[in-house]
Amino acid sequence: MARRLNEAGYRVIAAESAEKGVAELHRQPADLVLAELQMPVMSGVELTRLIRDDSGFRDIPVILITGRSDATGAIRAFEAGADDIVAKPFHNEVLLARIARQLARARAVRQLRADNATLDARVVTRAIELGEARAALQQSETERRRLTGLFGRA
Repeated sequence: MARRLNEAGYRVIAAESAEKGVAELHRQPADLVLAELQMPVMSGVELTRLIRDDSGFRDIPVILITGRSDATGAIRAFEAGADDIVAKPFHNEVLLARIARQLARARAVRQLRADNATLDARVVTRAIELGEARAALQQSETERRRLTGLFGRA
């Protein structure tokens, strides 16, 4: 599978276990996690929960591969936060299409968050400007009243 993904243009970081995969996530950034649902020691469901519970990784798409008859495992995986489940046997092209879709969705979410951060910064800037304009208006109004009072007495 790693060879096919490499041939499709993806950089693959393979790990022998979920634990080693998590260690790799800490060493180098990943755009997507692809793992088996059933693994020794830590299952794909546990791996997904671990990823979703870590603020640094929670937005990484997770695709789990499962046996055709493992509906219960697939439900648990979705409940844990998996983005997609691919049942065996599968066509490589289908897996590649699902990976591409999850990567596109993740890029769109990142862009949306960046756009929201930009808008939030603009709102803060405008709020500051509005506060400054209000203060200037109040100062001008106070000065007008003072001058009206001075000239009104004459």
